[in-house]
Amino acid sequence: MPGYTTHKRAVQGRLRRVEGQVRGIQKMVEDDRYCIDVLTQVSAAKAALDGIALLLLADHTEHCVAEAIRAGRGGAKVKELNGAVERLVKA
Repeated sequence: MPGYTTHKRAVQGRLRRVEGQVRGIQKMVEDDRYCIDVLTQVSAAKAALDGIALLLLADHTEHCVAEAIRAGRGGAKVKELNGAVERLVKA
């Protein structure tokens, strides 16, 4: 069971909002809106995705990683978590 199960509806709602933001950005470009206005909306969409990522990371840590540590196989999960954080930071 994924760690985000308890927040699944919240994650889905946030993703739908980001999807709407991206559609709005596409419309802004289509309508030849001012560059800075488009960039501002891109920044807002990125921030929303970062918020979702942080929620998923917290859930993964609290559920999957903690469970693996209790079961004596935490090393692999910690490495997996570190890899996920590294990919998010580089993005």
